[in-house]
Amino acid sequence: MIRFLYNLLFPVVLFFLLPSWLFRMARRGNWRRKFLQRLGIYTADVYDRVQAHPRDWIHAVSVGEVLIALKLAHRLKQRDPGTHLILSTTTSTGFALAERESPDWIEVIYNPIDLPWCVGEAFDLIRPRRMILVEAEIWPNLLHTCVQRSVPVGLVNARLSTRSEERYQAFRFVVSRIFRNLDLVCVQEPDDIDRWRRLGVNSVRIQCTGSIKFDADAGSIPAPAPEFREVLRQAGAASDATLLLAGSTHPGEESILAGIYQRLRARFPSLYLILAPRHVERTGEVTTALLAKALHPTLRSHPSPGDCLVLDSTGELRQWYPLASMVFIGKSLTAAGGQNPVEPVFAGVPVLCGPGMENFAAVTASLVRAGGLIQVRDANQLEEALENLLADPARRVALPERAMAALEPHRGATDRTAELIHAFLREPSPSPPAT
Repeated sequence: MIRFLYNLLFPVVLFFLLPSWLFRMARRGNWRRKFLQRLGIYTADVYDRVQAHPRDWIHAVSVGEVLIALKLAHRLKQRDPGTHLILSTTTSTGFALAERESPDWIEVIYNPIDLPWCVGEAFDLIRPRRMILVEAEIWPNLLHTCVQRSVPVGLVNARLSTRSEERYQAFRFVVSRIFRNLDLVCVQEPDDIDRWRRLGVNSVRIQCTGSIKFDADAGSIPAPAPEFREVLRQAGAASDATLLLAGSTHPGEESILAGIYQRLRARFPSLYLILAPRHVERTGEVTTALLAKALHPTLRSHPSPGDCLVLDSTGELRQWYPLASMVFIGKSLTAAGGQNPVEPVFAGVPVLCGPGMENFAAVTASLVRAGGLIQVRDANQLEEALENLLADPARRVALPERAMAALEPHRGATDRTAELIHAFLREPSPSPPAT
């Protein structure tokens, strides 16, 4: 009955959301390419490639989840050289990154819309040995089809904030019947075990592995592309400039950072600001905000002399981190949730963030306790913290060292997860899945 109601209501909701969904995709660009895959329609060449080998299916929503999926995929390949994978993603930015970074034994597709006939066509194509979901992407029809076709399902790097748990608890009768079908849930922190158990997951199936995202052993931040230094030179940054990089910024944060930058560079003339908006379609809005602060921005795509740089690109941010002198984490000052603070830590860079880091609360608290991350309450405190860092180069070295020490519990998380995935594929489920 629950699934019947879902399949009755979901198309109605999708119909009303369709215009805004299509508009967002159009703004991000390249949305028409392989669009029919979202409906479970595939070309003959995709069938030929996919059905040549048995496949595992990993689903990752967007850029951050794709990076986790790729880390895990390489570990799975190391354990079983015969492994071939399907990597599905939802967003065009995630798809572009997955295509660019995937080796030839990974086939990249768009995840089907969660309608029975779309999902069914995807399963007919892939015929997966197992399904691996990254972080929090659980769709009822996708999971139901796995149960119908006896495909074991694992949720890796499982993420469940306090706020999300409260929302799920409000619909626990429905949610627990869905989550009960998960054969494996790999959580990031010991405290997460009880949260998933309260939502109906069998405790035998919940394993604490640490976070793949925070696993230093799973691959370091790539070296910046040689062209990046040339971009900075063309953008007017001196070769010895102190680079303040604000990553994944949201509305309002760019104006705040622009004001702070103007005041600080009066005392520290070598300071240069780089802004990376979370959504590249906001580039025009960001440059307008900078011009309103009497700055002269230039773009990554067409660099020319200016006093700040806007990264109007996707999938490159983690490669810019090693060039930075300091990094501010966006979506934490004027918005809630935050972004991943660990990638700049891996790059050996001091990191600052605002109060709104709910999506990364556990790791943020751990880094702050260790003295490896500076969390500020507001814009005034951010300016003060940046000024102190600029005046104290020794502290800029100490911060990432302390941060790396705080991340030690997550070391090896990717290997632990890969081992469990192999185990739950070969061994029977601890108890029969709900139907």
